[in-house]
Amino acid sequence: MNIDFHDQKNKATYSGRAVDQSWSQAMLKLVDPTGKHVIDVGSGGGIYSRAWLELGAASVIGVDFSQVMLSAARENTQDLAAITFLHGDALNTGLPDCSADIVFARALIHHLDDLDAFFAEMFRLLRPGGMCIVQDRTLEDIQFAGTAEHIRGYFFSCYPHLLDTEKNRRPEREQVMLAQQRNGLSCLEFHTLWEVRRTYRVWDELKADLLDRTGRSILHALSDVELEALVDYMGQKLSEQQPIVEKDRWSLWIGTKE
Repeated sequence: MNIDFHDQKNKATYSGRAVDQSWSQAMLKLVDPTGKHVIDVGSGGGIYSRAWLELGAASVIGVDFSQVMLSAARENTQDLAAITFLHGDALNTGLPDCSADIVFARALIHHLDDLDAFFAEMFRLLRPGGMCIVQDRTLEDIQFAGTAEHIRGYFFSCYPHLLDTEKNRRPEREQVMLAQQRNGLSCLEFHTLWEVRRTYRVWDELKADLLDRTGRSILHALSDVELEALVDYMGQKLSEQQPIVEKDRWSLWIGTKE
């Protein structure tokens, strides 16, 4: 089964952590967001919308198709007047033309069937000179072996069939770059990033996170029984490790509207 972003039981799955400095430092190498207007497409629980504001953005608009995710985002950023969350589709946000200096989409495009429509919308939203930053994983990004840092690798060593799920949804590097180019973006760049997702003091904290499927849509492809078996398998390898600093490898596609 796929994750249901509209289900109330998944409300907190993308809102319960803070962005790590590894991500913030990577963004600052790409762009200076000071005083800029940012649109965070597929904003989920608003974690990265908040992060852009903390990096100096003047305003952030988060757009998501799930009212449940938007509710969580508003609750978690209610102290920040410069962030607004709106209901909209990634292919048709409903926002005005040329309304952003930066458009950002993290962990979104692997859920989309039409990259051309997505990048056409990103191009429309950008002001001249604005930058589109897309962060997602390719198949190459997820195929690292399981370790105390790259715990995602254990998902696939325990259940190799999950790789078939990933093969069917993960974009290819060139596929994304060609879609950027076809839809007007230029000065294209590609980077990879090891982002610290979260630091767990002890195994039991990670165990609870996994059993809740927090922020891990791939785990919704497993039954409860399968998930419990995966957690037992990972516990044999990680229960004595502390702290556990979880990292994920990501791809970054950058394009500019001239």
